Amino acid sequence: MAFNVLIVDDSPAMRTFVRRVLDLSGLSVGRYLEAPNGEEALALLQAEWVDIILTDINMPAMDGEEFVRRLEQDELLRSIPVLVVSTDRTENRVRQMLTLGAKGYVKKPFLPETLREELERVLGADYAGN
Repeated sequence: MAFNVLIVDDSPAMRTFVRRVLDLSGLSVGRYLEAPNGEEALALLQAEWVDIILTDINMPAMDGEEFVRRLEQDELLRSIPVLVVSTDRTENRVRQMLTLGAKGYVKKPFLPETLREELERVLGADYAGN
């Protein structure tokens, strides 16, 4: 079963890299949606549904922490699993994001296999590729 993913990161290069990793992962990705910050991501989610959100933390306008908080406050949006993909490697930050509602955390830089494994864990076997 294909899944739709929203990639939220202020770096266009990182959004492209994540897309490429997912394309090569063997996972069944349907559509990619992208936003440069949490504010634009929330606006996008008013019109488009996704199966998972991959978000950075450090972004302008609305950072990943506030974005996850806002998702958790929305009855419908809180059902979308969030995977944080960030350069912040501190255990306090990881714990904080998981406490706020993120379902997983991948530390940049990461191996493609690491992202795939976390996505499979968060989404479940239904979304695995071949």
